[in-house]
Amino acid sequence: MKSPCNDICKIDRPSGLCIGCGRTLSEIGEWASASEARRRAIFALLPARIAALGTKFQG
Repeated sequence: MKSPCNDICKIDRPSGLCIGCGRTLSEIGEWASASEARRRAIFALLPARIAALGTKFQG
């Protein structure tokens, strides 16, 4: 699975989420070594997180 990173790498301090992809720093760090199932689980959370941040999901 392709990384959801879209080169908009800025962490929203109140939420701890990247405003570009919606992942936490921990999730970003684990992405390369995460199993396919874990990546799918993270990816499934991103649209709602991006919506909560008020940015457009690019995944």
